[in-house]
Amino acid sequence: MLWLGALIFALLDFAFVAFLAWRIKPDTFKRLKWNLLVTTAAFWFVLWTSMSYFFWDPVYHYVFPEWARWFIPPVYGLLFGAVALLFWWLALRLPGHGLINFCILGGLLGMITHVWAIYRGILDKPPMLKGASPAAVTVMPFFEFIFYWCLIITISRLMWRGR
Repeated sequence: MLWLGALIFALLDFAFVAFLAWRIKPDTFKRLKWNLLVTTAAFWFVLWTSMSYFFWDPVYHYVFPEWARWFIPPVYGLLFGAVALLFWWLALRLPGHGLINFCILGGLLGMITHVWAIYRGILDKPPMLKGASPAAVTVMPFFEFIFYWCLIITISRLMWRGR
């Protein structure tokens, strides 16, 4: 199922990133700095609030202490907001299109976070993930996170345009 998810996300990402790179010119991407920070913080706060609500018992309580359940969403929101600034800065300094670089960096972050989750026992402890392929759990988030960062860029661009 994870490999199928990776394929679906990869196809969506290809189209989404291409569309955004075509619609958002490099000079516009440079201007999205603060919108990216705010949107990213809000996005990850909402995502982790949802994860804590819907997936705490079946998954996350196996790898995080109970006190972290409602601590994680605001902390991850702030942390990922800071990461967005770092990625924005790096993306503009790497060769190529800044927006595409930003999305690739986001995908790499997905892989890193899931390798960390594997280390924390995400494949050994939750019954619903026992037997999942470590490779699939590492590859799928690359494409999943690119999709998330595309959503963040889209919302940031809409906010910037609205102002």
